[in-house]
Amino acid sequence: MHLLIAAAGSGSRMGADRNKLLLKIAGKTILEWTLKAAFSSQSISWIGIVGQPKDKSSIFSILQNKADSFTWINGGSTRQESVQRGLSALPGDAKYVLIHDGARCLVNPAVFDAISGIVMGGEAVIAASQVIDTIKKVNQEGEIIDTPPRADLWCAQTPQAFPVDQLKQAHRKAISNGWSVTDDASLFERLGLPVKIYDAGPSNIKVTTPFDLVIAESLLSLTKD
Repeated sequence: MHLLIAAAGSGSRMGADRNKLLLKIAGKTILEWTLKAAFSSQSISWIGIVGQPKDKSSIFSILQNKADSFTWINGGSTRQESVQRGLSALPGDAKYVLIHDGARCLVNPAVFDAISGIVMGGEAVIAASQVIDTIKKVNQEGEIIDTPPRADLWCAQTPQAFPVDQLKQAHRKAISNGWSVTDDASLFERLGLPVKIYDAGPSNIKVTTPFDLVIAESLLSLTKD
């Protein structure tokens, strides 16, 4: 199974002066924790890290002992463009691909394996967790206009897995139509292609804010080597 790790973000919402994946929690950088889970997966055989050129030296510095275990890919100005570049860099024999946010450092290796099994069975699939809060839809004036049934709502996560040819086609369609999306499943949805949900649980958070950092620090400290 081929894995692309989206690592081309910044630390703006974290209030950091660098790519948040370079921040340390529980003795390792966020990216190291993410890779630790990927390396522990039984199904992943190839890893591509899609990052900003300005971060390349820093990332190689912290991963110097694992430099032969992944392929570096220069990312774009958006996550969507970064994934497009990652897809172009996949080995020619890649039939399926996992896309994972580098900031989801709490992912369980078993999630990678479960989702790999589903996509190799012919179904696109994303990790997700069921919404536990009551969600309100509001208008521009901040007034509630709807309360969607909670049972129908899920929080999208990563990894997300797709047949490579279909995902490449979806991205080409996005370019030609000027579509802008925040995850790859959205492209399949626009094309009317089915995507399954795999319940990965609520702990597979994306470390985005200082509050997330505290949660991740606490949880990872329990599994620290």
